[in-house]
Amino acid sequence: MEFISESGRIYAENDNGEVVAEITYTVNDGIATINHTFTDDSLRGQGIAGKLVQTAAEQIIKNGYKLRATCSYAISWLNKHPEYKQR
Repeated sequence: MEFISESGRIYAENDNGEVVAEITYTVNDGIATINHTFTDDSLRGQGIAGKLVQTAAEQIIKNGYKLRATCSYAISWLNKHPEYKQR
């Protein structure tokens, strides 16, 4: 699945152009906060949400921002992947 990156958003579309997976984040004062993760029911159980969080985390850290999350899924994922905790 190919993700499309925009400022504050990473998403994927199906063949009809409908958004089927999405993660959003805001950036304030050098901190990027993941606030929403969505995966269409048709994609559940395929690890897509985890790939979205990983992609967002890598992009956020690469851009020099501190990483935070208010989205419950992103919080859980980040707790399971300490390599993405801020240094």
